[in-house]
Amino acid sequence: MTLHFNAFVMNTASHIQHGQWRHPDSGQVDFDDVDFWVDLAKRLEAGRFDAIFFADVSGLYGPADGDYEVHARNGLQIPSNDPAVLLSALAVNTEHLGLAYTSGILQMPPFTFARQISTLDHISRGRVAWNVVTGTQENGARNLGLPGLIPHDERYRQAEEFVDVTYQLWEGSWDDGALLKDRARGVYADASKIHKIRHKGEFYSVEGPHLPSPSRQRTPLLFQAGASATGRSFAARHAEAVFIAAPSPEVAAEGITETRRLAVEAGRLASDIKFFQGISFVVGSTEEEARRKEADLEEYISAEGMLAHMNFGTRPDGTAYPPETLLKDIDTETSKGILEWLRRSVTDREPTVADLADIVARRATRLVGTPEQIADGLQVWKDAGVDGINVVNWRLPGSYQEFIDHVMPVLRKRGLAQEEYTEGSLRKKLFGTDLINDRHPAARHRGAFKESR
Repeated sequence: MTLHFNAFVMNTASHIQHGQWRHPDSGQVDFDDVDFWVDLAKRLEAGRFDAIFFADVSGLYGPADGDYEVHARNGLQIPSNDPAVLLSALAVNTEHLGLAYTSGILQMPPFTFARQISTLDHISRGRVAWNVVTGTQENGARNLGLPGLIPHDERYRQAEEFVDVTYQLWEGSWDDGALLKDRARGVYADASKIHKIRHKGEFYSVEGPHLPSPSRQRTPLLFQAGASATGRSFAARHAEAVFIAAPSPEVAAEGITETRRLAVEAGRLASDIKFFQGISFVVGSTEEEARRKEADLEEYISAEGMLAHMNFGTRPDGTAYPPETLLKDIDTETSKGILEWLRRSVTDREPTVADLADIVARRATRLVGTPEQIADGLQVWKDAGVDGINVVNWRLPGSYQEFIDHVMPVLRKRGLAQEEYTEGSLRKKLFGTDLINDRHPAARHRGAFKESR
């Protein structure tokens, strides 16, 4: 089986590798130019990438009342633009490339969000994926009308109801055959096959019906990136693809095995979930050239930007943890799984807050070497159970063009990358079917509202 490849990006100047926008070859400095993204999407499609995957946030990193001078100076996800709006432009300029984007459960009501997704799935003819997140920024929570960030496990409890409402709208509100477009009889849609869902829950009250007719996928392909115990349990029930950032193939294998076990316990198959590891790449014609290029990239790394992004060196009240504080002793309501992965990336001792800059900026998962060496490394990740790679860029579009030109041919030769696209929706490309399978909790809403009229 081949690996799947997503381009991991964000509609901003500085997403993951902070500081790189300063380099003269970095096009992301002009991220708000739609032609920049259309060009990148076309390059990715020509290179047979499976999808372009947009991260997103609803607020600043760090304490809500803290200073954000570092964020603005580094372009650290401010300014940033809405990926959902951008996807409509990319959809009409590509034919096969998957279009995945992040949207938090607090960003908009489930009815409005479900309508947005269905519209994008219609525009793209079934190529949309949703990365389900619960939010991690205190400032983001305040932007969305809350006094502060809801506790971690409580956010996931709310997420359970949010996704269930969207499933009802996507899968149950419209029966198959409801859309007629019958000019002769003057009947556009059969009202007897369109249903109000009349949901009344703890967090949401939604009457329905869903306003869009069913798109090709109905429910979009579902991504999730929770790495905590609660997040992993959520992924086991709902995700079709899980984004991981494990520090090694061995740690990845542990998490993948556990999540697959939980999925089986939830009534799904282990193969119902694909796992995408985030990796950055430095490619050279020789290993020596790759190391020289790596040194050049590291010259542009902003360590302060990396630390501000992760925010693990700061207490919830905005004061700094003492440098000697062990990472295992940090109390955080955000990205608990990522913090654990960072801690486990240091194997010879228990890392401290003083180690954070080095861990984040220089120990992040990356493969450096010739295309052949990189293919060898990807084979190790595949053998650990990884199904795909979220390719983390340094500079746009160069990081992806280099990967397409030099690494992809070697991967195809080894059977690790697809030669051509499968026709159809994004889910069909990854799982062989347009619609979510009957084992998924969304499927229980099919036909569930037929008696509601």
